[in-house]
Amino acid sequence: MFVGRLIALLGLLCVVLAAPACARETAPACQDIRYIKTSFTVCKFSAKSSEIRTFLNADNGKPYANFSALKTRLAAKNQTLVFAMNGGMYKEDRSAAGLYIENGVEIKSLNTNKGPGNFHMMPNGVFYVGKGGAGVLRSDVYAHMKLGVKVHSATQSGPMLVIDGKLHPKFNIGSTSIHIRNGVGVDGDTVYFAVSNERVNFHTFARLFKDYLKTPNALYLDGAVSKLYAPDLNRNDMGRAMGPIIAVVEEAE
Repeated sequence: MFVGRLIALLGLLCVVLAAPACARETAPACQDIRYIKTSFTVCKFSAKSSEIRTFLNADNGKPYANFSALKTRLAAKNQTLVFAMNGGMYKEDRSAAGLYIENGVEIKSLNTNKGPGNFHMMPNGVFYVGKGGAGVLRSDVYAHMKLGVKVHSATQSGPMLVIDGKLHPKFNIGSTSIHIRNGVGVDGDTVYFAVSNERVNFHTFARLFKDYLKTPNALYLDGAVSKLYAPDLNRNDMGRAMGPIIAVVEEAE
């Protein structure tokens, strides 16, 4: 009887106080879904109320490489790692392949060079976060646009998955190039991160953002390294060392 009353009281407090911890309890940020007969994990955050940041190098000047190292460093600063995903393509030394901004500092400039591989499947794009907003833009548009927010975090990758509500023109519905893939899309104040749990081609993955999540713009992050840290799902993907990481951070209680 006592336990039942306690649970009811906690539920009432969640409603009255609208506590963030209660919100996460009832509505996990990350959920597994099925779309086009394929399993995906989708994570949803508010660009205004969530602290979305980029991370690359630890205090020793070397990349974190995995989520556990980042989690440990944040804990030492009394911060909690709420979510994380590999955050864009990188070079052999794990430095960013293109634009990379962390804590308001531009560490790597925008890369508009032509070249091979997915990064250079033009148009590629930029995922950026600033005070009061976030977005995904084609790299050429980002280069010439005066944003309404001061950017504190950004990463460049490619190709774009969705461009102004349309799929990237080079995607083929019958493509046999299939991989585990991850990406990010933005719709207004809502940021969606997604990773496929099965091998998919670009066309199917892009349709997840365009038709299911309905993000007008979305960016491919990677396929060789697609990893997710999602406590909601008891998930902490290991394996190949990463370069840039996109994470959601909270001050520890």
